[in-house]
Amino acid sequence: MKKNNVVLLIAVIILADQALKFYIKLHYFAGEEHRIIGSWFRLHFVENEGMAWGWKFGGGFGKIALTLFRLVAVIWGSFLLKDFIEKKYSKGFIICASLIYAGALGNLLDSMFYGLIFDNSDPFLQNVSKFVHIGSGYANFLHGRVVDMLYFPIITNAHYPSWVPFVGGRDFEFFEPVFNIADASISVGVIILLLFQNSFFKKENEQHHAVVETKSVVDDQTQVL
Repeated sequence: MKKNNVVLLIAVIILADQALKFYIKLHYFAGEEHRIIGSWFRLHFVENEGMAWGWKFGGGFGKIALTLFRLVAVIWGSFLLKDFIEKKYSKGFIICASLIYAGALGNLLDSMFYGLIFDNSDPFLQNVSKFVHIGSGYANFLHGRVVDMLYFPIITNAHYPSWVPFVGGRDFEFFEPVFNIADASISVGVIILLLFQNSFFKKENEQHHAVVETKSVVDDQTQVL
């Protein structure tokens, strides 16, 4: 797969992810929700300080550690992706790696810069965020919150059976997490990679085990080692 195609794929995902996040930040107040298709596809604006899919990690210190980890992972991933292209890994594998890379970079941008360029949105005041002068936003560098908005509550008002350990009788909803395009990109890349890893690496394995053909004449006196 050509390098330009990889760059284009990553750029499209980043632009789509950031464009939707900017739209939500500048038009929705924190906690605001609108139904898009029926009751099962909604835009629900939430921000999280943790990992993908709204998971949290270790408070303020954990936030810095997670952002720095993302930064190192993206830098390392840049060299890895370049190496995959140069070594001509399968197209499917490179696409999956690009999806994961683009998703990681998309959420990293939120964590690094959103606190610097946006003011805060309060769910009680229901004020919408605005652009501010760099450095006068709601948080410092590396402390920005990741913007999530995609919400698909396909099954609601259900309950776990009483016999299910730990959660028996509790409310059940599918699909509960609120996520963004970057999260989806990472998940799609990982899932496809896991499902088709054998076919992605089949060609490479076949090359390693290929029989080397020669013009040597094999007769009764030739010893094959």
